[in-house]
Amino acid sequence: MHVPPPPSEKLLVLGGNGFVGSHICKEALEHGVTVASLSRSGRTNVLGSWADRVEWHQGSLLVPDSLKDALNGVTSVISCVGGFGSNTHMYKINGTANINAIRAAAEQGVKRFVYISAADFGVANYLLQGYYEGKKAAEAELLAKFPYGGVILRPGFIHGTRQVGSMKIPLGVVGSPLEMILQHAKPLNRIPLVGPLFTPPVNVTSVAKVAVRAATDIVFPSGIVDVYGILRYSQQNELHLAISLIQGTNPIRGFGFPFFYRKLKHQK
Repeated sequence: MHVPPPPSEKLLVLGGNGFVGSHICKEALEHGVTVASLSRSGRTNVLGSWADRVEWHQGSLLVPDSLKDALNGVTSVISCVGGFGSNTHMYKINGTANINAIRAAAEQGVKRFVYISAADFGVANYLLQGYYEGKKAAEAELLAKFPYGGVILRPGFIHGTRQVGSMKIPLGVVGSPLEMILQHAKPLNRIPLVGPLFTPPVNVTSVAKVAVRAATDIVFPSGIVDVYGILRYSQQNELHLAISLIQGTNPIRGFGFPFFYRKLKHQK
């Protein structure tokens, strides 16, 4: 069960205007959490009424001072920052930028830090050396600075409908069927060399749900959550909702109920 966050909870989403980050922002807002976001472009091109409820900051994690204002009053952080390019660039974006954020958050007294990392794809690691080395360096820093409140999520291919300018790309057309098949084929993942290529995709909504829960639920265990763990935690949330509906109990208890209640009460 997801323990509802306290009223003073404030979440900072690094990269909140991106594909994964925007879903995390929306998920947190639905749970009544105060949400801020820091990215290089700020709110640029972010559509939807939910965006009006986010505190947008513009800055770069490669410039640590950019984090000072954004971290004001923040109790938890979720980083979705990452990118591709040359090995040097990939290490800088996936490693150095996140390490700067982790250190700044620890110095600020932030309680929990969730890092969206990536699944190990074996052979692919050598092709994207800077990407994975940067991720590993950030993971090591997080476990060192947040031994009791640091959570690393390692999804594989994240699918869903991705907005690129005015165009919507339905990644779920490929990702959803593969997720359904491969999540039940875990033994294939252990095949030497090619096994990691059978890592199941995961829906962006599932990643967002687990990330927000990990950032706001004080009983969520610290450490590494692989793609199977992400699927399991997201299914637990769905199962809880289904059982609540069948039993006729409150379906939103355990999903930020006090915040929904205050919202509904305010609207009366």
